[in-house]
Amino acid sequence: MLVVFGVVFLCNVAPAFAPPTWLILVFFSLHYHLPSWALIVLGILGATTGRFLLASYFRRFRHKLPKSYVANMENASTHLTKSKGHATALIVLFLFSPLSSAQLFEAAGIMQRIQLLPLCAAFAAGRVVTYSSYVYGSKAIQATSLGDLIARNITSPQAIALQIAMIIGLVLLGTMKWQPHEPGNVTTQAAR
Repeated sequence: MLVVFGVVFLCNVAPAFAPPTWLILVFFSLHYHLPSWALIVLGILGATTGRFLLASYFRRFRHKLPKSYVANMENASTHLTKSKGHATALIVLFLFSPLSSAQLFEAAGIMQRIQLLPLCAAFAAGRVVTYSSYVYGSKAIQATSLGDLIARNITSPQAIALQIAMIIGLVLLGTMKWQPHEPGNVTTQAAR
């Protein structure tokens, strides 16, 4: 069982191009006949811990990034946290996002104003549904060659393009010239 946690953790601490967690869980489900509930729990714990560590790593070493990039990411974070509605939308994004979560956690790690624990909790809650669906549904694809499925999922042009697009999106987010959101300026402008 620790092997499942370890593999999931390592894939989720990787910044890009790792197989999705659901695929790892399906592999263990089909080949080792482990209890589904245990796979799901270990998958959630390994993925959430890995993503938290990934975001923490980016937060700790953000000083190695260009100062203008970090400043732009901080300015962008003021828009994401300017109201409870915006903060809730950010949590919902981590809860339901179909996008690769690695780059979402990397961006959150760079933005110090973003609290990581609520995002991790939302991520974990969303994975309860996702991983349960895949693990319990894995018996339906048992006849499919899992090796081919993994290879297609990691090496397909669409999978590679999505990873590259997410990395480019992360870079572009920090290179945009974001102006910090200042609540005082909005009300002053509205009063005029």
